[in-house]
Amino acid sequence: MMTEEHSHEGESLRKVSGLYKDWFLDYASYVILDRAIPSVFDGFKPVQRRIMHSMRELEDGRYNKVANIVGNTMKYHPHGDASITDAMVGIGQRELLIDTQGNWGNIYTGDSAAAARYIEARLTPFALEVVFNPKTTEWTKSYDGRNNEPIDLPVKFPLLLAQGVEGIGVGLSTKILPHNFNELINASVAHLKGKKFELYPDFLTAGFLDVSEYNDGQRGGKVRARARITQTDKHTLVISELPFSKNTGDLIDSILKANEKGKIKIKKIEDNTSDKVEILIHLPNDSSPDKTIDALYAFTDCQVTISPNACVIVGDKPMFLNVSEILRRNTDHTVSLLKKELEIELHELQESWHFSSLERIFIENRIYHDIEEVETWEDVLKTIDIGLKPHTGHLLRAVTEEDILKLTEIRIKRISRFDLDKFKENIAALEGKIEQVKYNLANLIQYAIDYYLNIQKKYGKDRQRKTELRIFDTIDATKVAVANEKFYANFEEGFIGTSLKKDQYLFDCSDIDDIITFRKDGSMKVVKVEAKTFIGKDILHVAIWKKNDKRTVYNMIYREGREGPYYMKRFSVTGVTRNTDYPLASDKKGSEILYFSANPNGEAETVTVLLKPNPRIRKNKMEIDFSELAIKGRDSKGNLVTKYSVKKVDMKEEGVSTLAPRRIWYDETVRRLNADARGTLLGSFKGDDKILTINTNGEAKLVSFDLGNRFDDEYLILEKWKPEQPVTCIYYDGEKDIYFIKRFLFENTPNVQTFMPSEHPKSFIENVIVANGATAEINFAKDKGKDRDPETVDIDEFISVKGIKAIGNQFTKFKVKTINITIPEPEEEPEVYEDPEPTESDEDGGIIGDLFQGEESAEN
Repeated sequence: MMTEEHSHEGESLRKVSGLYKDWFLDYASYVILDRAIPSVFDGFKPVQRRIMHSMRELEDGRYNKVANIVGNTMKYHPHGDASITDAMVGIGQRELLIDTQGNWGNIYTGDSAAAARYIEARLTPFALEVVFNPKTTEWTKSYDGRNNEPIDLPVKFPLLLAQGVEGIGVGLSTKILPHNFNELINASVAHLKGKKFELYPDFLTAGFLDVSEYNDGQRGGKVRARARITQTDKHTLVISELPFSKNTGDLIDSILKANEKGKIKIKKIEDNTSDKVEILIHLPNDSSPDKTIDALYAFTDCQVTISPNACVIVGDKPMFLNVSEILRRNTDHTVSLLKKELEIELHELQESWHFSSLERIFIENRIYHDIEEVETWEDVLKTIDIGLKPHTGHLLRAVTEEDILKLTEIRIKRISRFDLDKFKENIAALEGKIEQVKYNLANLIQYAIDYYLNIQKKYGKDRQRKTELRIFDTIDATKVAVANEKFYANFEEGFIGTSLKKDQYLFDCSDIDDIITFRKDGSMKVVKVEAKTFIGKDILHVAIWKKNDKRTVYNMIYREGREGPYYMKRFSVTGVTRNTDYPLASDKKGSEILYFSANPNGEAETVTVLLKPNPRIRKNKMEIDFSELAIKGRDSKGNLVTKYSVKKVDMKEEGVSTLAPRRIWYDETVRRLNADARGTLLGSFKGDDKILTINTNGEAKLVSFDLGNRFDDEYLILEKWKPEQPVTCIYYDGEKDIYFIKRFLFENTPNVQTFMPSEHPKSFIENVIVANGATAEINFAKDKGKDRDPETVDIDEFISVKGIKAIGNQFTKFKVKTINITIPEPEEEPEVYEDPEPTESDEDGGIIGDLFQGEESAEN
């Protein structure tokens, strides 16, 4: 749109787009600098800074109505009261700068604060000490020119990193996560000492945090936050801590949505949150608690990914920094503020010393008598100046007219009561303070370190880290998703899917599973779960497929081409491209599978092959044991069975697993089991083998070696369970003030087994030993000033195996200082080798192929 040109000469056209360009830049700069992005020095957005300045203005030690504070702030802030109230509530909920009274909302439930007229606030002692100092504050005029407001508050603390901030400007945004109070002080001290430091976020909502990709808070980094979910019994889960940025309402909504979509399966959910988070999740009888916990992390807001973006105002422009650089700049700024405060204090002390010295000269030398006969004011000042000159050589600076004016204001009462000794004490005290300030200026870095440590001592006691740092395991959504779909197949027509309800039902699956199919012509295909998918006619097998599944083994006998020889092979399918046909038998036209079986644990059956009558062979019946056949790649041709026509193949005998026991490791970092050699090797597992866990409360539990199991507690023992291995417990009975020892065996039950007899609050477990041949060295405390020699006990001989509920035997009647346990080197398990990785191409031939070729030769 353009302005119309009139007939007046000299009038020119102006494009609105040109005006818009300038106006937009002005608007963008205003939003970025004056509304959305915080200053790197004091950590406040403008509205927050004005709130703090207004609260300091009203501060009298008593609570003020928030509505009054908001009203007072409006003379500095050019926006409405709602934005001021919301910003003030946000500061108050961080529990650092504002001492609140009344209903300020709930960060756990997301409940909003009461109206501003009902709630009250005042500054905390920390804010009063750290945030304000009018002498070092730079001021500017408010938006209407009536009042002065601070450009930056002289904050002597990394407040920006302590509180965190989030803001959206024009063309950029900022998101700085909150960090721990004490860790920030330790990092500032480390920086001042020239040492390295690391900073990671800490949230009031606690929970778990994975900072492996934090990238020091820069753009492009991310963190993953999780709720703390624990299992109270086999049918109940409890959420007791929240992930950052989520409240209980958000979590419950996301859980209910996941339940409605069939991603998870729950019976009901209860929210008992008040001052502490407590969300109870009740599970159906057929649900696995461990699998449900993983599903909650995978499909709900119990796990969230947060992308920090540290954008701050430095001077008059936005800059993207990392957290460490923000802390360094803030710490250096604190040092400069402390230096400025010391310089101001030094100047004030020197001025006090200067005038006190002048006062002494004026009174001791009775200069006030010289002005009694002087008539004019100018002569009075001149007379005093002349009287002072012989005595001012030791002063720090020259005497000014202002000094003389102050001397004339001294009252007669003060002159008459002048006490020289008291004056000397005052001067000595001032000189001592001056020397101390000069010392602090000369040792400014140490002074700053002492300042930080004093702040930590005064205000850091109850500010321990709340969020637990942990490396998260990667949850495979397909393994934890609830089977929410029923799957069907029409084997003859070649269709599979969830909508074929008139055809054959196969199994339950989730809507994110992959499905593997095999057809009679020897082709294999993997597809996603859909309502209806055409695979091809003559489907032999349909199942859920898991990527990298090395334990499912397929046994197959097929004919190569229409009249070719017969081969057999064993293979697994660990990786494919979806919707791609893979020829497993042969590319030759007319190839056909005669026998096929899928074995989830590598079972190898025995089959009978019946040949068609042929005068050239003597025996038309043969047996094949698949356990004698190596597992190879899916593209391998396999071993020759026979060149003669086969009539049919029948199962003779079901087989057992041919796979070696599975080697399992425990990764302490993510607290999960794995088969990838990460962490501590627990041993080789098969069948019904169990893992023994014992916690610090004396509770033991036997769990399977399923890789989906969770181990979130702190354990004294986590190892492979040996049913015949006695367990020894040395514990202190707080009620009897005696150490006891007991040996016992655990029962093969999934229930928790408790073996700590004493429930006294001072009782504790000293040692749990799961080994034979252990010895204990008892070091005794001094008894009436006398030392007692250490005693060594052979545990196996000291006490026999008793019941798990037994109290045990008294270990010693003397006061114990320490108990040192020596355990012999454990016997190593026999080396067990995993099945070799299937290769995609192997040489043909083998034992059975050679046998039949030999038989054919003999017949010829």
